[in-house]
Amino acid sequence: MTLSPQFLDELRARTLLSTLIGRTTKLQKAGREFRACCPFHNEKTPSFYVNDDKGFYHCFGCSAHGDAIRWMTDQRGLPFMDAVKELAQAAGMELPALDPRAAEKAEAAKGLHEACADAASWFTDQLNGLAGAEARSVLEKRGIRSETARAFGLGYAPDSRGKLKDALKDYGDPLLIEAGLLISVEQKTPYDRFRGRLMIPIRDPRGRTVAFGGRIIGEGEPKYLNSPETPLFDKGRTLYNLDKAAPAARKTGRILVVEGYMDVIALAQAGFEEAVAPLGTALTEAQLERLWRMSDVPILCLDGDSAGQKAAIRAAHRALPMLAPGRSLAFVTLPQGQDPDDLVRAKGAPAFEALLKTPEQLVDKLWKYELEFEAHDTPEQKAGLKARLNELAGTISDISVRKEYETDFRNRFYEYFQAKRRSSLQPLQKKQQGKRGATGQWKQPIEPPSHFAKAVRNRGVDTILAQAVIAGLLRHPPEIGRHMAELGRLQLADSDLERIAEKLVDLAVEDAHSGKTLDSEGLLTILAASGFDIIAHDLLRADQLSCSFTQKDAEPAQARADLDEAIAILVSRPEVDAALADATAEMQARYSDEAFERQVALVKEQQALDARLANLVQANEDARVFSAEGN
Repeated sequence: MTLSPQFLDELRARTLLSTLIGRTTKLQKAGREFRACCPFHNEKTPSFYVNDDKGFYHCFGCSAHGDAIRWMTDQRGLPFMDAVKELAQAAGMELPALDPRAAEKAEAAKGLHEACADAASWFTDQLNGLAGAEARSVLEKRGIRSETARAFGLGYAPDSRGKLKDALKDYGDPLLIEAGLLISVEQKTPYDRFRGRLMIPIRDPRGRTVAFGGRIIGEGEPKYLNSPETPLFDKGRTLYNLDKAAPAARKTGRILVVEGYMDVIALAQAGFEEAVAPLGTALTEAQLERLWRMSDVPILCLDGDSAGQKAAIRAAHRALPMLAPGRSLAFVTLPQGQDPDDLVRAKGAPAFEALLKTPEQLVDKLWKYELEFEAHDTPEQKAGLKARLNELAGTISDISVRKEYETDFRNRFYEYFQAKRRSSLQPLQKKQQGKRGATGQWKQPIEPPSHFAKAVRNRGVDTILAQAVIAGLLRHPPEIGRHMAELGRLQLADSDLERIAEKLVDLAVEDAHSGKTLDSEGLLTILAASGFDIIAHDLLRADQLSCSFTQKDAEPAQARADLDEAIAILVSRPEVDAALADATAEMQARYSDEAFERQVALVKEQQALDARLANLVQANEDARVFSAEGN
């Protein structure tokens, strides 16, 4: 079927995107757009925007972006043509006539599907007949029940070069070769590909057999033999058991990835129906994308041996460039020498479930691997560790996730070596114990500069910090998109700040669609045309809170890092204040130890936020004084 660009444009124009998305996602009006918590990844504050005028949606958290058709394929999981058909029916449009060549191709694919289905049935008959006794014995030894074998369509290929070929002779050799069932060698008669093997059908997401995996019966190589690539079968895009695991994953809220067919089958028999396996190779980008459609954090359950752990690291490295907010991987390492099949047979389902409750997160897996990669006793080795961590973080495409990894790795690095240093200095510290103060602290709390303290007393910390943050975003417009989620959580008391913040969000949504990136001057020009010129220039001239990101010629990396910190404080402080007010009210109504402990903890959180803000301001004050003295 040929779908012209004009037809697809008309289909998009007739589809009101907010109505389509609103059927399954709760939308809120936000200026000219609608916003919601993103349906593609877990989040607590809205960063997903829908624009009916432009006909697109965009998430500033995970970068999901598309139109009505993309919504149907990515969120609903429909094939492209099914998505078009459903939208066309809703819009009252007729599909174009079927292209003869497309009809011919579809008919050929139909023949391949039928041949694979008939081959699967024939293999099953052989397993259950006289010839399949040895294969049935293998299944019995592995604890695979007959009902499980039926559910997965297991079969047996006799050790013969022509029995399958004879059984399916009506299809003809060329089609059976194309389906991967026969092997064609120059100047020789085609013969059966699978011989003397336990046969495992590989199915597409719709449950149709598209290929086979064959496990050798007895001795021989290779142990597993897969179908070759065919018009129906793309090994790098296929996951074994996806047709059964996808609905199971929707119920359990998780998807498990194991190494092989028999692991999947054994786990399903033990009650873990949400397991899939790649087909004898490392996970590909396409397979990872399929997994993330079912769960934000797929769990890789790999053997504890060297090969299993190398596979885990390969998967981790492959996933890094594709990470997005809320989207990651987790890992379960099985006991040495065991795979999931061994574990559930030896110790039962509860033993495997216990491992799934405490998976290792991706960042922990990477840190542990790099830490154990080599010794780190010398400065050069420490520098090597730091360089490897920075290189890993640098492969992450999503800016916000990359920054979190950089921060996490940096903190782990310094905490690890500080702990080692403290351990080596303990004897010396005991000698110096009497020289410290009663609190045992070596440093005094940082006091904020006097002009900052005065501004806080006059205006309040929330207002002056909000002014500084908006000024920082005006100085650095690309940061607006990175902080859409946080900006959506802000509730600013100052109406002027509220209005300009909403305008910045609108402009960021438009930029995301157009692919343009505004600079500060261009942003101010657009704001001036919308009547925000006075507010914007007042913010840029204000000096209630002097930070690197409010300065015109600040070092970009430092300004960006300081702006991240300021926004984090601005978002967190009202939430902590509100929680503290609730805890205080509860204490006044009725005293309890729990309420008291919560109140104390929240006061400490409040003080910690104040200290972070004071540190931020003090650092800029020190830099300003140093610069003045240098001049």
